[in-house]
Amino acid sequence: MTPQQAADLVGEASAMVADWIARTGHGGRALTSLVLRSLKQAYYDHRNLGHAGLASPRYCHFTSPIRRYPDVICHRGLLSAVAGEPAPDASWVAAAGPWTSAREREALTIERAADDVASCFLLERSLAAGGDREVAFDGEVVGLIGAGAFVAFGERLQFEGLLPVRRLGGDWWELNEQATMLVGTRRGGTIRLGDPVQVRVDRVDAPRGRVDLLPADAGEDNDG
Repeated sequence: MTPQQAADLVGEASAMVADWIARTGHGGRALTSLVLRSLKQAYYDHRNLGHAGLASPRYCHFTSPIRRYPDVICHRGLLSAVAGEPAPDASWVAAAGPWTSAREREALTIERAADDVASCFLLERSLAAGGDREVAFDGEVVGLIGAGAFVAFGERLQFEGLLPVRRLGGDWWELNEQATMLVGTRRGGTIRLGDPVQVRVDRVDAPRGRVDLLPADAGEDNDG
């Protein structure tokens, strides 16, 4: 597959997702994320390999003001060229690519964890202000693992929690190979990315950034 064919395929998939969201009113977060995750993750490299997203055969990572260490590397190289000084050592630049790519991944993980913790504290405050922890929320499935479904819920889907399969009861759920659907092996039910669901908050562990959910119609003794 050529880069152009890959871009055309992603564009077609994006159009199909947009059409589905417009018709059903749900699935925006999960399905859009699924398209993005299908793309190869960007990384820093000392070789000028171009930029797939921009469809450019030449690309230099450069921002002003400086926001990332790779920007500093590019600034140093350009300033050296302007001043007529030797360019930065090629081996150092080559080693900086994998190192900065790894740091970017780590920073993103920390950022997401911090967002989860902050969201949990906001959820606790919202539940306390409402005075009713049994309230049901409209939500939609935004992620799936063997243990359950991650559900975004709230007025703007601003909160997220895990709905464990053990809380669904009456069936044995298995995750399909593409991690897009949980399938009930006994009754044949399905839980798919983008599905609308109603949930209640079971437990909030704010310091760990975790929210455990229950089906909105679950009884207190429903352990599956």
